[in-house]
Amino acid sequence: MRSGVALQPAYDPDTFGDIVQKSEEWGLDELWLTDSSLHSRYSYSYLTIAALRTSRMTLGTAVTNPVTRHPALGAVAISTIDEISGGRAIYGIGAGDRPLEALGYKPARLALLEDSIEAARRLWTGASVTWQARGFELDDAHMRFPPQRPDIPVYISASGPKTLELAGRVADGVILLAGLHPDGLQYALDHIDRGVDMAGRSERPQITVFAYGQISDDEEAALASARTIAAWFPQTAPMYCELAGLSPELIERVRALYAGGEFQEAEEAAKLLPDDFVYRMALAGGDATVREHIATLESLGIDSMTVFPIGGTVESRFATVEAYARIVSGA
Repeated sequence: MRSGVALQPAYDPDTFGDIVQKSEEWGLDELWLTDSSLHSRYSYSYLTIAALRTSRMTLGTAVTNPVTRHPALGAVAISTIDEISGGRAIYGIGAGDRPLEALGYKPARLALLEDSIEAARRLWTGASVTWQARGFELDDAHMRFPPQRPDIPVYISASGPKTLELAGRVADGVILLAGLHPDGLQYALDHIDRGVDMAGRSERPQITVFAYGQISDDEEAALASARTIAAWFPQTAPMYCELAGLSPELIERVRALYAGGEFQEAEEAAKLLPDDFVYRMALAGGDATVREHIATLESLGIDSMTVFPIGGTVESRFATVEAYARIVSGA
C-alpha cells in the first residue's frame, strides 16, 4: 500500500512546511490538506507551501466543495497547484460538511457534485465550455492559461451509499471515511463496486482510507485523542457504527450531544463511547495496533492508508506522523 498524511492548515506556515518536508523525507507518498472555510487557513495557499517544500509527494485537497467555491474556480485552483508542483496535484472534492453552515449554506447535492467534476475535466482540456449544469452554469468559460494536465486525478470523499456509488461511477479515487474495521470497510467497498458496475468500468477507483487518531505507546492518551473522531461517525455515518457493534440507542444519545464539525466539540459525546468501538473506528495505540489496521486494509485490497493526527499537542501530532512513517517503512 501507499502511505499518506492528512493535515489541517492550522499550523503556522513554517511549522506546516517543516511537517510536510519531514513527511516526504520519512517516505510518505501523499499529502492531503483539509479545506474548511473559516476553521483554518486557506488550503490552496498552504498547498503552495507544500509544493515548494517537497519534490515527490502527491498533494491533494481533502476536501474542497462546489458550494463555497464555484466549480470553475476550483478547477483553476487545483490546476495552479498542479503547475507549481510539477504535476503532483490531486483534486479531492466532496459535498461539504458542517463548516458550510457558518456561511449559510448546506452540503452540495450529488448532482451538483457530479457536474462539478465534469466541468473541471472539460476545463482542464483547454476547451471553451457553455453548459447549464445542475446548480451552476458556464458561458463560453475557458482557462486563459494553458492547463498542465487534462487528467488531474479526481478523488471523491465518501461515506454514504449514494456518494460511494457516485465515486465508483465517475471518480479516479475515493477518500474513504468508514472507520478501520473490516465490516464497515467492506460495506463501503461493496457500494463503490456497485457504482463501478453501473458505469461499466473495468476496475475500481484508487482508494485511500483516512485513519484519524494518535499513535503512541501511551494508550490512554492515544485513546483520548481518538474518541472525538469516533464520536463524529454516529452523526455523519451511523451505518458504520452499527456495523462496529454500537447499539441504535447509544448512537442516538451521541447524536443528541454532537452535531458534527470541529472535533473538539465532541468531547462530552465521546465519553459515552466504549473503548472497543473507538479502536474499531480510529488509530489509538502503538505500533502493533497500527500494523493490525494496515493488515486489515491490505487484505481488502485498499490502495493507501492516510494517517490524520488529531488531539494532543503539535509535538504529539508530529510524533504520530513520524511513527506512522517508521512503521510503514519497516524501520
